[in-house]
Amino acid sequence: MKTAKTSRSRSEKESIRIASGQGYWGDLPQAPYWQVSKGPIDYLVMDYLAEVTMSILQKQKSRDPKLGYAKDLLPVMEQILPFVVERDIKVITNGGGVNPQACRDAIFEIARNAGVKGLRIGVVLGDDIYGRVDNLFESGVELKNMDTGESLSKVKDHLQSANVYFGAFPIAEALNEGAQIVLTGRATDTGLTLAPMIYEFGWGENDYDKLAAGIVAGHILECGGQSSGGNYMKDWKNVPDLANIGFPIAEAHPNGTVYITKHKGTGGLVSVDTIKEQLLYEIGNPAEYITPEVIADFTSIRLEQAGADRVKVFDVKGRAPTEFFKVSMAYAEGYYAIGTLTYGWPEALEKAQAADRIIRQRLESLGYRYDEFHTEFLGYNSCHGPLSPMPRELNEVVLRVAVRSKDREAVDAFGRQLVPLVLTGPPTVTGFGGGRPKPQDVVAYWPSLIPKSHVKPFVEVSEI
Repeated sequence: MKTAKTSRSRSEKESIRIASGQGYWGDLPQAPYWQVSKGPIDYLVMDYLAEVTMSILQKQKSRDPKLGYAKDLLPVMEQILPFVVERDIKVITNGGGVNPQACRDAIFEIARNAGVKGLRIGVVLGDDIYGRVDNLFESGVELKNMDTGESLSKVKDHLQSANVYFGAFPIAEALNEGAQIVLTGRATDTGLTLAPMIYEFGWGENDYDKLAAGIVAGHILECGGQSSGGNYMKDWKNVPDLANIGFPIAEAHPNGTVYITKHKGTGGLVSVDTIKEQLLYEIGNPAEYITPEVIADFTSIRLEQAGADRVKVFDVKGRAPTEFFKVSMAYAEGYYAIGTLTYGWPEALEKAQAADRIIRQRLESLGYRYDEFHTEFLGYNSCHGPLSPMPRELNEVVLRVAVRSKDREAVDAFGRQLVPLVLTGPPTVTGFGGGRPKPQDVVAYWPSLIPKSHVKPFVEVSEI
């Protein structure tokens, strides 16, 4: 493996096709293969990371320095690499987790085994500040909780991960240096899609409307099939062939106009309504969608149906970004356990409610206390809680109980008290196959902001 020093010039294209391949770690594993094999695309973008994921990957890396990335990415790359090489498709993913370099090396090994030569992989580094938190804190960077305003000192000693959300420009830099595959850590979901537009069309840091258009396209693509008919509320029964759903593709143009579509012959649906549902997903103030590159105004977005499974997205407005990056931190916050018991007819709900009272009474009499003790009656109130209407006689009800505490022994005691309800509580427990619930670590989320001046991304591009 050698480090690539030369850069490759952009080719001026009238449009590029950016395909969504994964919306989250655990998404449909066939999707990347379908995207590279069923029609023309220029880029494949895959999102693997969530906030809590980073702490899990950090633990894996601490046990083995060769781990810390999304291992599900490897079988995907093994499957799609022949198409990527043959069709000159560029792949961008945040599956590098907290160890993009190890992920790169693993993909290089796949390439060697496949006889691929000349493959360039770029990694974006610098987002992982876990080892710098103490120094930053001591230098006056407070990293307060964005939601509560609390000082990091409250949880600093229990931190498990700390990662800065970088945006699209470092990815574009890796593309400019000739990378065919770009691996990042905690990049923004939208940045994965915006980066190819910056690279291909030469958009600059002050092209706010164009950057905002790319951010909107990234938001539409970031959840995979959710914008092409999956999880569709309005008319889900009439979405065709969900078994073979086509993930969305953004056909981007230099002026910022984007058409959302999918491969011909695939299932699913791309319509103004499916796009609107996705646009409303996980946003706060729609006039201020804040990213590292730009603040996008989602109230300015215009949508038009431009043909079958083709939606035009245009007239997006943006303005200058803030002086901060977002930081995603995770910390240990005690333990939890979840257990279930299924009660059968007759009087299934009454039995489950009685069992809930009994286990609470037994644990209280033993002196155990919990930060949270939450009960659901699946089939009755698990979706709508106290708003659930009183149903007719239920054939069965699943009692689901969850507890949380900083006292591991209290959580373990809950498991020891749940199972005996089978023969020491109300009758007709059935389908009990989960065993005794064990204490699991609670990983809590600490969102914060850091001045951009305190952290810088950097890029490495290597070649075999």
